[in-house]
Amino acid sequence: MMKTIMKLNELTTLDQLAQFLDGTQAVIFTLNTVKKERYQWIQHELVRFQYPLLKKADKGIVIRYLIKVSGYSRQTITRLIKQYRHTGVIKCRHVTSKGFQGKYTDKDIRLIAQMDERHDTPCGQAIKKLCERAWRLFGEEKYANLSTISISHLYNLRKSAIYSRQRTQFTKTRPKRSTIGERRKPIPNGQPGFIRIDTVHQGDQDKVKGVYHINAVDEVTQFEVVCTVEKISEQYLIPALESMLEFFPFMIISFHSDNGSEYINRNVARLLKKLLIEFTKSRPRHSNDNALAESKNASVVRKILGYHHIPQKWATLVNDFNQSILNPHINYHRPCFYPEITTDKKGKQRKKYHYENMMTPYDKLKSLSNANRFLKSGISFERLDEIAYAITDNQSADRLQKARQHLFRTIDERRVNRL
Repeated sequence: MMKTIMKLNELTTLDQLAQFLDGTQAVIFTLNTVKKERYQWIQHELVRFQYPLLKKADKGIVIRYLIKVSGYSRQTITRLIKQYRHTGVIKCRHVTSKGFQGKYTDKDIRLIAQMDERHDTPCGQAIKKLCERAWRLFGEEKYANLSTISISHLYNLRKSAIYSRQRTQFTKTRPKRSTIGERRKPIPNGQPGFIRIDTVHQGDQDKVKGVYHINAVDEVTQFEVVCTVEKISEQYLIPALESMLEFFPFMIISFHSDNGSEYINRNVARLLKKLLIEFTKSRPRHSNDNALAESKNASVVRKILGYHHIPQKWATLVNDFNQSILNPHINYHRPCFYPEITTDKKGKQRKKYHYENMMTPYDKLKSLSNANRFLKSGISFERLDEIAYAITDNQSADRLQKARQHLFRTIDERRVNRL
């Protein structure tokens, strides 16, 4: 996909200036290096955007724009604007004293800028080699001084104000590595409360977005909570996470996700910090870090809710089904395999899934040593037993099937009635 590159004179509105300053709009330009003409350009821009008539916030945008393009400091731009407001013009005052004469002149810096523009900004070594060839092989005397320049100093000259005024290109903001969450695999050591979380999208159809399923699974007990939201923005995701964390009967210690931006953001980090829950994320090239949640996506979410497109407006209806029917069934009436881990002589861990170790997540929780100490305050196994054994596994499965059929029949009927 090609990026649209604008010129300075095409920035005609304050909104375009703001996009340019934020780095969301690429702009390429060449500004005259003569001081008098730079001052004339600043005066022209102040007149073009009617600076004296702007509000304070809009004036700030224009000032940042002039600083970024001209390369002048804020103090210099403020002085020039003050001169413009008092006299209506910006005059160039020439300095009479001669400053320190460096080895590489302004002309040499402009030659570097021209060389970069001509060869699409290669590395410093390539530019030096081109200068050497221009002087020694083709006899271009203007490159004689640059033929002996050091590579490190060449990069210094590229950062100079003269170079920036001669050749400046701003591109869209590049993403940077997030510091939110610790990149490691959680180690529960047989203790519940270390949940893995992942997102399942119910697909797009005819440019209509589908709902999002948030799937959270405890690593030790495989206690699982599925929540459906309309979108994965802060407005929908944060309340969903709060309700999901509340649904677990035991204390949550660790929250692990992949590197998706729906979880790796400051709002989720702030929520977990408030609840004193550690935040970890998957490591690169370690596909097993979040494998449990991804396997449950296929065996639970996709198997029960399928791949059928569900528009976002039905998210509340689907979530009601999850909270009242699906989550109780998969935690109290759906048996799961639990691995028995052995370590061989080479230190490699091997997992075996024995039939004797198959049980529901609730039974697994009760089987843990001194399991009562993991429960939240106000929750007891006597209270949870009333939920677990109120109906049989078959009755729960029948209720799930009927509720699922009713759910999709309701969605399809309402969809047809709206057409």
